[in-house]
Amino acid sequence: MRRTLRLAAAGTLPLLLLTACGSDSSSSSSASGAKSSTATCTAPPTASAAEVSSLSTVTVDTKDAKKPVVTLAKKPFKVAKTETKVLKAGTGATLTNKDLATVNYTLVNGTSGKEAANTFASKSVVFDLTDTTLVKGLSKALIGQKVGSTLTIAVPPSEAFGCDGQTSLGITENDTMVFYMDIISATQPLTEATGTPVAPKAGLPTVSVPAGKGKEATITMPNANPPSTLVSQDLITGKGAKVAEGDTVMVSYTGVIWANGKKGTAFDSTAKQGGQPTTFQLAPGQLINGWVKGLVGKTVGSRVLLVVPPADGYGTAGNTQASIKGTDTLVFVVDILAIT
Repeated sequence: MRRTLRLAAAGTLPLLLLTACGSDSSSSSSASGAKSSTATCTAPPTASAAEVSSLSTVTVDTKDAKKPVVTLAKKPFKVAKTETKVLKAGTGATLTNKDLATVNYTLVNGTSGKEAANTFASKSVVFDLTDTTLVKGLSKALIGQKVGSTLTIAVPPSEAFGCDGQTSLGITENDTMVFYMDIISATQPLTEATGTPVAPKAGLPTVSVPAGKGKEATITMPNANPPSTLVSQDLITGKGAKVAEGDTVMVSYTGVIWANGKKGTAFDSTAKQGGQPTTFQLAPGQLINGWVKGLVGKTVGSRVLLVVPPADGYGTAGNTQASIKGTDTLVFVVDILAIT
């Protein structure tokens, strides 16, 4: 239940560029993309030698820095495999599969030549190159490039969304994606909380977290009723940047329901998703309030114990998907790994 905590659509462009081969078809995320209209598709079409286009025919007008215009001399524009052309070589660090790459990009549909997305006019985005669900062609294009580089990239359907397409971007199983992209910076996220241990307060749940990436915490409740107000308690205080409301954070976490004097059984955790960290925007309406109020002001590297009463969780309605009743207090252990 990776998206249990989200209350509304994330709607972010990085999510739309996750692979379309997953099973999540919920409209609340678009992470898996909508199905294409071609139900009989068993494999995305591959461009023949005669159909293959060259990135040398792609031009970019950057007179308006907030709206670069990408023009395809040939339409439809098709490639058989991901192609990359370096327009300006950067001098920064070389991207690896351990990095978060911050970029701006304009994306056009190779079939129509129409713009599908543009981040230059809004806010730069982060591609998690550690995440195996990122569009394969983007990983191939970015790993090995240097920070500061400007690129054009062409990604065929077979290395993008396959037969699913991505209707939120107007991309079908027939469309090559063409990007103009600036690589702004790169950072490596933590794999687990790192910092100064904090002695836990008496009366709160006790926590044990095995060492290693994305491990599920063991959370044991005291033999007492839960507090009636939100508790946000550092177990480890990190030394990184401070989290602000509206930030998107990369985290590992475990969530359980308070049960007096018992170990909680996780209803949600990153360990249940293969140990891969996940990202959430800390904004009202995007997450339960307990996460927004409890994590804002904390620092990267911190491990935080959150005790969330119903009013700051799912309210009287609860969450039937996670078997959470309207009277349940929730307990989370959250490792803040990066601000993305």
